[in-house]
Amino acid sequence: APCSSNLPDEAVTYLREKKIPDLMEHLLHELIVHQPEDPLMFLSKVLSSPVVLKVLLCAPPAGGKKVQGEMISEQFGVVRVDASDLLEEERQKGTPAGKEIQACLSKGDLVPDNVVSDLVVSRLKQPDAVSNGWLLVGYPRTRSQALELQAAGCIPQALISITLPTEIIIERVEGKRTDPETGKTYHLTFDPPDDPEVVARLQLSASDTRESCLRRIAAHERNMAEVEMCYRSCLHKVNGAQDKSAVSEEITEILKGLVAA
Repeated sequence: APCSSNLPDEAVTYLREKKIPDLMEHLLHELIVHQPEDPLMFLSKVLSSPVVLKVLLCAPPAGGKKVQGEMISEQFGVVRVDASDLLEEERQKGTPAGKEIQACLSKGDLVPDNVVSDLVVSRLKQPDAVSNGWLLVGYPRTRSQALELQAAGCIPQALISITLPTEIIIERVEGKRTDPETGKTYHLTFDPPDDPEVVARLQLSASDTRESCLRRIAAHERNMAEVEMCYRSCLHKVNGAQDKSAVSEEITEILKGLVAA
């Protein structure tokens, strides 16, 4: 804290142990987002309300965010929100936004940030997400997306960023294969099919080649560096090279600390 040098050591220790700086930052965020007419009454309600988790979960390709996202949602009862799922749902509905999404996908273009952001923000502000908390998986992917979320008042308590060495990511991605008849995904090393006929017809996706994987890794690292700067005060990096159960335990401890705070 800027004025900590003027405080007794006992006071500084107390502030750190009780996570007072984090609490003050949270209250300031709430005031800025809601701008209440009566700030004291508003803060009283915030402090007396149960803690509702609001978490971002990001990972590189094959980083395990689907598995960990499902674990977090089940264990903490938060609403799991995946931007990719929202885009697909909107596309299938055939709404004006859905038609724009379809047009972008047909041309191989990225869906504009404002379209994705509108869908994400709308979902995060639905009653179930407000009352139970939310876990936003794989988003934001860029600094501009992060800023749009912040401007809309969607402020997380934590950004869980799963990290992996490039060699492990490539091993995980290159070994992926898909059965064209069933659509099921396998891994030649970690989850091979038992049926020789299935093995014979497995296919490698063009997006899972080494060259494609290296491009995706580079883009992820470049963009995540900027995203992490936007959330540096609540950033938690987790080693994704561990066994998935160890990754889950590490994330669980981080989130339990937020609930307890």
